[in-house]
Amino acid sequence: MKGSQLTVFVANQSHRKSRMTVVDWILSKTKEAGIEGATVIEVSESIDAHGKYHAARFFELIDQPVVVTVAAEDARIDALLDILRHGGVELFYTRCRIEYEVLGAGVRGGSE
Repeated sequence: MKGSQLTVFVANQSHRKSRMTVVDWILSKTKEAGIEGATVIEVSESIDAHGKYHAARFFELIDQPVVVTVAAEDARIDALLDILRHGGVELFYTRCRIEYEVLGAGVRGGSE
């Protein structure tokens, strides 16, 4: 299948939207756009789109940057981007054209 990979960068995992973290809000909007899977990666250090440094510190994990990545057909990525654009949260993202597939579809319970 062909589609896009969308990577959304969240400068600070403690930021909130609608009584939930921005990451949880993005995940809920991902599902709303019909995308079933997402990967959340906690990052140790980053510099945001405004040049501000963010880092996970032992006593201040509240400033830890996070990345949310999803892959889907273009129409679903377009729908998600439209939702995020109108969500009132400043986010930086990248989008890349990809080819993807689910391997081992229908196989349950691990290897034999």
